[in-house]
Amino acid sequence: MATTLLLVPTAFELKILRDALASGIDLSSVRLECCGFGVIASAARATQLILASNPDRVILSGISGGMNNRLQVGLAYWFSEVAAYGIGAGAGDQFLTAGEMDWPHWAAPDQPEGKNIGDVIELTPTDCPADSHGGLLVTACAASAHPLDVNLRLKKFPSAAGEDMEGFSVALAGKLCGVPVEIVRGVSNHAGDRSKQNWKIQEALAAAAELLIERLA
Repeated sequence: MATTLLLVPTAFELKILRDALASGIDLSSVRLECCGFGVIASAARATQLILASNPDRVILSGISGGMNNRLQVGLAYWFSEVAAYGIGAGAGDQFLTAGEMDWPHWAAPDQPEGKNIGDVIELTPTDCPADSHGGLLVTACAASAHPLDVNLRLKKFPSAAGEDMEGFSVALAGKLCGVPVEIVRGVSNHAGDRSKQNWKIQEALAAAAELLIERLA
């Protein structure tokens, strides 16, 4: 039975990663699956797959946007934390996160308050080179379409370095199922830049595959 459940949001990301990984590691101990695009599909599918495969760990990979110019487009990074943006009240400058509303994303009725899951989830530490540490990843319900969107995310999470649409969901699924979660993302573009001619999708996924091979070999 596979000990690592490796999740990617979309079929095209999965194909590229599978081809790259097959040349560097034995995939017999890795279950590689799509988790779906966005916060809802990825939460539901990740939970389904965790319960079905009972993995020792979950790794989420795929592409992401870089924020604050801290991460280089075309490279990949392991993230240490993931935050949720877009779940709460209001919009734009008036947006309040769930935490700011004093509502946790998950509060177990039979657990002490310290077990509540707030706006930020700490990921499983990864022993990786300093230059591949990504720091804080922000999961948004909709990707940034303009630098103003990026600024709104940074207003809530000033240390954020990357943006995706699945990380928090998969991390929450892992927390509820008692399975450690790691996230490695290839940076395909600057968050807020929707001009695909500026993106480096192939390079970003190739870089993510390299880090995964180092981790899984």
